[in-house]
Amino acid sequence: MRAAAIQLNATDDVDRNLQTADRLVRRAAGLGADLVVLPETWTVMGAREQMIAGAQALDGPAISWARAIAAELGIDLIAGSFAERRDGAPLLSNTSVHLDPRGEITAVYRKIHLFDVEIDGGVYSEASTYASGTEIVTTTLASGTPAGLSICFDLRYPELYRILALRGAQLLTVPSAFTLRTTRDHWETLLRARAIENQCFVVAPNQIGDHPAGLRSGGRSLIIDPWGVVLAGAADDEGVITAELDFEALRSIRARLPTLPRRVPAVYDWSAGAGASR
Repeated sequence: MRAAAIQLNATDDVDRNLQTADRLVRRAAGLGADLVVLPETWTVMGAREQMIAGAQALDGPAISWARAIAAELGIDLIAGSFAERRDGAPLLSNTSVHLDPRGEITAVYRKIHLFDVEIDGGVYSEASTYASGTEIVTTTLASGTPAGLSICFDLRYPELYRILALRGAQLLTVPSAFTLRTTRDHWETLLRARAIENQCFVVAPNQIGDHPAGLRSGGRSLIIDPWGVVLAGAADDEGVITAELDFEALRSIRARLPTLPRRVPAVYDWSAGAGASR
């Protein structure tokens, strides 16, 4: 399988973002990609008011475009994430969608871990705009490969990825809009850790550059193998990276270093909290 990660610089101009995504997805398919992954919030980036104004329903223009281009190009497309408006919901959802090569929606994941932090004096409050998702989601690619879906800040919660791996995932998608500072200091380390500890391929497209409302993303989109080796990395600009994913190598790694089947769940008594320390 050849996988592609799309790195783009989204703005509050939804039409412009869609045109850029269309151009880059077509480029990825032209490079032979079977799987293409867009970054987080590829449809709109900006202040809370801009995100709300640019939000769409699951059957809106963004996912309708994604369905059409996946079918046209015959690819699996993970449509990064978009600001989803749901009937009757007071808050938006940060939603990732898997479209198969027929253009059918095969999985929908809504971001569980919301970005409510302070970094370098800047305060981010994703929970003021989005509701937290409540479901862990795996899907199956056209090749038969099981994949686990996640979004950006989820990356800091290894429990999620362990569950995805235990549910059979061999590939993890991490569409993101990591800040410039956290991209520089944490991004690659966290992605390689998730790949190594779960013995999975990781496809992680990131946003790049300056966005409205003073937001800045760090780029460095990556594709990583189950040994933690970086197979492809993006330059500091909009673009496409691709890599060939060798699942025979994944099976060999899991056979030679069988960490997942040698877990000892009976000892990991999470229900008791931290427990007594000695």
